[in-house]
Amino acid sequence: MDPRDSYRSTFEAFEKAAAAGAPSWLRSLRQEGIARFGELGFPSTKLEDWKYTNVAPLAKIAFRPVWAYHTNGLRTEMIERSTLSTGPGPRLVIVDGHYVPELSALQPLPPGVEVGGLAAAIASHPAIVEAHLGRCARRDENGFVALNTAFVTDGAFVRIPPGTVLCEPIHLIFVSSARREPTVTYPRSLIVAEDGAQATIVETYVGLGGTAHFTNAVTELVAGPHTVLEHCTIELEHAAAFHVATLESRQDRASSLTAHGFSLGGGLVRHDINTRLEGEGAECVLNGLFMAGAQAHVDNHTTIDHAQPHCTSLELYKGILADQATGVFDGRIRVRPGAQHTNARQTSNNLLLSDDAQINTKPQLEIYADDVKCFHGSTIGQLDADALFYLRARGIGVDAARRLLTYGFASEMVNRVKIAALREQLEQRVLRALSAAALGEEKR
Repeated sequence: MDPRDSYRSTFEAFEKAAAAGAPSWLRSLRQEGIARFGELGFPSTKLEDWKYTNVAPLAKIAFRPVWAYHTNGLRTEMIERSTLSTGPGPRLVIVDGHYVPELSALQPLPPGVEVGGLAAAIASHPAIVEAHLGRCARRDENGFVALNTAFVTDGAFVRIPPGTVLCEPIHLIFVSSARREPTVTYPRSLIVAEDGAQATIVETYVGLGGTAHFTNAVTELVAGPHTVLEHCTIELEHAAAFHVATLESRQDRASSLTAHGFSLGGGLVRHDINTRLEGEGAECVLNGLFMAGAQAHVDNHTTIDHAQPHCTSLELYKGILADQATGVFDGRIRVRPGAQHTNARQTSNNLLLSDDAQINTKPQLEIYADDVKCFHGSTIGQLDADALFYLRARGIGVDAARRLLTYGFASEMVNRVKIAALREQLEQRVLRALSAAALGEEKR
């Protein structure tokens, strides 16, 4: 049976239940999503962008969608134990794809700032949501984005009005609750920062329990002129989880975006990070750290699209793989015709801690302009034998020496996070992973 048939059948039932209260533009968007998924389906390894990631195990499981949130005894302290704190600031909790006000903490915000559930925003701010939802995320090219679009219902909505500066980060926490059967959720986030706004947004994904579940998440980020944004994604799913997430951003003139990605859990993980520099003078920084052990698979695909002149991008991704884990880094920098005076640099560094761990890395440049400065490079290696000998000669045990050198490799990415409370907890999380017998056996 074609897996698409099951999802199309589920969509028909979903539309009958959801169409009554949905605006016509949202129904049309969903219809476009399911139609495109019907054409694309789940990707196969025959596609170049999915050459090293086999999603057949995901496609074979009959995941049950979660259309409504039920507490099932979930409490705030349970969530706090499973996630990382960002300190003071608004906290939105989305459980199984649904915003839960009673578990969230929305303190007073500056005038005009909107932080809440996406479903509520569709009802209260339909014009703003309609203007942006589905405009960044490319459902025509990605079957997972198309599937998320077909079932878009709820998630997170953030709008920061012109000139507003938020001093405290906004924390979006996405929780997959413990269920007895495999479930799928489709959280959707829309973040709109208007002219001159400044903010930090953190997205954390956690799974409770050990049952297989499928998180198909999409975040659309709209950075207006002269905005300064820092976005951080932290993936802490359990080993039985399938986690597919897409971050799509559009940057206007003189905007600045720094996006951090930390993948520290999950069984099969795929992250697509795509940003388009649509305004002259825009700047983008992509930082990433992924760690995996046991038989986990982590795939990172990034695209930085320089569409206008005088734009700058800097990208650094690091991977640490142990046991029989596999990883992928596929990064593309595209410089379009007319995007003169582009300055772009891309680096992928990877550390293999066992003979069975594997990494496939493919940095790429597509340059269609002649007055640019673009560089890319990649390294794959093991711990430096001389450095290990140096530490052991000073009385440090072999395991401690290996952890010390490995943490030194990872700490560069952790230290780039500006939120002090989050940076300290990420440091502890990385150290705990390195102290475990294998990276895939991290103890919570």
